[in-house]
Order: sequence, then structure tokens, then C-alpha cells
Amino acid sequence: MLSLRQLSRQLPRGLARLSSTAARQPLRTPAFAAARCAAANFSTSLSRRQDATTQELAAKLNSEIALEKEQQADDSYRYNCQEYIDNSDFKIEDKTGQEEVHLTRSYGDESIKVTFSIADFNTYDEEADAEDPALYGDEDSALDMDGQSGGANTKGAVNQGRTAGGNIRVAPEDDVAPADRPELQDEEDGSASFPVRVQVTVTREGKGALAIECLAQDGEISIENVYHFPNAELAEAKTAEKDWARRSLYTGPPFGQLDEDLQMLLERFLEERGINTQMALFIPEYIDLKEQKEYIGWLNNMKTFVS
Repeated sequence: MLSLRQLSRQLPRGLARLSSTAARQPLRTPAFAAARCAAANFSTSLSRRQDATTQELAAKLNSEIALEKEQQADDSYRYNCQEYIDNSDFKIEDKTGQEEVHLTRSYGDESIKVTFSIADFNTYDEEADAEDPALYGDEDSALDMDGQSGGANTKGAVNQGRTAGGNIRVAPEDDVAPADRPELQDEEDGSASFPVRVQVTVTREGKGALAIECLAQDGEISIENVYHFPNAELAEAKTAEKDWARRSLYTGPPFGQLDEDLQMLLERFLEERGINTQMALFIPEYIDLKEQKEYIGWLNNMKTFVS
């Protein structure tokens, strides 16, 4: 069958062979009619497929919204978060559609800002974290586990010494399954929280700012780095120029290289300003609530767009 483009090129030749009367009549060759019918059928079929896909997508979005609303976080999360907000010295700044959340307060002549993001919820890989060799102890423990045989070569087995056959002697008081041990019940119940990066900025007029990078997890806030900036604007560089100026400064050594007493005093410095256990418990729970709220909002926006 000739293509429509080929037909259009040959039409003048066909018309030349026709009488003047016939030439004034619309050309109805079988090939032309078949091509036009095929094009019409293709267009109709494509339109129907597009409509069906759009309807299927809208239905799927509706089911996802319903599912998320059924699986919304436990009410205790909302109660705990609200209780913290009501009783804390910090004010919360949370804009719908934004990933970052800010907690702000004044402490003497200091302005304190705590920033965290729901991005940590979306990027946390629980399986990768569970496979982290550091969670299984030091290298000696790893070697001991490699040397175990039979059922003793399992996570949580107690190494009390080896028998001649290479098996492990287990004392009676240790003959308890790891899942039944009180100290491990929280982990087995899945109550351990995901790690959240927290940025603490402490600013003093005329004295610059401290930018303290922390990690909040399982009710603890651990300091990772402490930076000092003579210009407070560099502590939260929002432009490429300020970021470049920030990179060129010496802001201090890694926190772990500091004197232990200095580390302890910096941790106490944060605690006195309310960056403490209560905040470490609040942040992951609030992220859980906000992420779900933002996700439901995103689903609704998607549904509105395709409907």
C-alpha cells in the first residue's frame, strides 16, 4: 500500500489521465480510502488508550490516598509532637510543600535555629544500615563469628569460649534467644528511629555564628562537626558567592579530634539551650507526620492534574 505522502505526489499524474469532468470530482481510489480509514482508526485507538491510562492512573492515585489515610501515623505521634511544641521554648516554622523544618528560639543574646528535613526519611536505607559491619562489633568479634560452626554462627550468639570441636560454650544464663532479651526488645519491636541530620546555628550580634552539625537518633543528639564563622551570614550560605567564601575559611578541626573534655562541654552547651533528648525524640516523629502529610498532598495534586 502506498503511503499518504506517496499518494499525494502521484495525484497530479492520475488527474492528468482523467477527463476534465472527472478531475473535478473527489478522488476515491481504494488505496487512499484504506489509508484514510487506517489513520482514523489509529487516532481513535490512541485516544482511547490515553483515556484508559489516565483513568487508571487517577484510580490508582485515589487508592493510594485512601491507603495513606488508613495508615496514618499513630495518634500518639501527634500527641507527643504537639506536647513538645506546646511546652518547648522553641517555635516551629513549617511551610506546606517545603522539605525543611525550623525550630527557633532566643537564649540570652543568642539566636538559635535548628533545621532538619524530611529528606532524611526518604533517603534512609534500613536494609543497608542493618548490613553495616559496624553494627556487629569490632574486628575481633567478626573473626570469632567467622570461626563458629553450625548453629552457633548466627547474629546474637554469645561467645563464651570454644570447645575442642570449634563450637561455642554458652553459659546457662546466656541460653536465651536474642529476641527474648529485654535489652534487645526495642530493636526487635522496630522502635529504633531513623537517623536525622540536624543543623544547629547559634548567632550572636557582632560575634558571628556557630554552625553545629548533629545527628539525632534513638533519643540522642550527637555532634559531628562544629564550625565558627566570623560573619553570621556564612553559617547559612544561600548563594554561590557566600558558599565559596565559606569554603575558603578555616572553621575548625573534626569534632572527634577535639579534646574529650572540650567535646563534653560542647555537648553540654547544646543541652543547656534545649538541644537535648526531648528534641531528639521529637524530630523523627515530626518528620514521620510531615512526610506523610506532604505525600498525601502530592498525591492529591497529581490526582487533580490528571483528572
